[in-house]
Amino acid sequence: MKVFVTGAAGFLGSHLADSFISADHQVIGCDNMIGGDLQNLPEGIEFEQADCGDVAAMKKLTKDVDVVFHCAAIATEGLSVFSPALIGQHVYHNTAAVLAAAATNKVGRFVHCSSMARYGNGPVPFVEDQPLNPVDPYGIAKYASELLVRNVCDTHGIEYAIAVPHNIIGPKQKYDDPYRNVASIMINRMLQGKQPVIYGDGGQKRCFSFVQDCVSPLIKMGTLPDVAGETINIGPDEEYVSILELAQIIAELLSFDLDPIMVPDRPQEVRYATCSADKARRLLDYKTSVTLRDGLQSIIDWISAHGTKPFAYHLPIEIESPLVPETWTARLI
Repeated sequence: MKVFVTGAAGFLGSHLADSFISADHQVIGCDNMIGGDLQNLPEGIEFEQADCGDVAAMKKLTKDVDVVFHCAAIATEGLSVFSPALIGQHVYHNTAAVLAAAATNKVGRFVHCSSMARYGNGPVPFVEDQPLNPVDPYGIAKYASELLVRNVCDTHGIEYAIAVPHNIIGPKQKYDDPYRNVASIMINRMLQGKQPVIYGDGGQKRCFSFVQDCVSPLIKMGTLPDVAGETINIGPDEEYVSILELAQIIAELLSFDLDPIMVPDRPQEVRYATCSADKARRLLDYKTSVTLRDGLQSIIDWISAHGTKPFAYHLPIEIESPLVPETWTARLI
């Protein structure tokens, strides 16, 4: 099988590409390197540095491809409140370009990675068919992209499936990004002897998915006949913790004397976010194999082996507003 993975030098994309290559499939990958790292690329991938918004490049890369996995996105939900144009370009526009290429080349199936941001402040646990109410530009762009996937694929006769991953963690995750990946941010800081930063009271609650527990169901969404047209949550519903509890677990693993830096809430941050994995269990035989503590330990081991890094404020803040967190404007993280 010939597989195309967008965001192949990123976190999820590189793990997915690696799994397909290990199973002796041909894998083509692209990344614009805004959030990727060439060291993440698995051996054997046919890689091109290209932006997903380049329709001509996407047409070339998706030629004779059986399955597209669209993993690329600037997944900075909090930043999207202040940089909606950036998010619109790299979430919605780029999805449109990859879809245009896939439709032109009659790709067999298009697997789109959406986000739990589609649910907004809806009732938890989130289920796939509940009313959607995204509360920030990232969630809006992800949901709009889903609608586009359905429209283009139905119109042009392409099978599709929409995956909704939840807070993926693990090795290769970008840990010098101040705008996303809360667990990696905390670990990078604590390994430098710095206290973690917590927005609000730390009572926001999340579930965290270990990356390999996401890769297996994603592969099935690209290959199983019975999941065409389905939208499926990919994430655990067993370990639901607050951000403060997350910091406490990491501190315990590191034997770190925790005294977190508490700062004001971020605008439009969802308070409670966890999913039901019942549909994934039913259709994909989904199960978790890595506990939260073990997943966090794997990040600690990864960052320790590769060295801590200063945080890189690499993305623009488009809206000048007193609501922008000082942690970003003054580069306090």
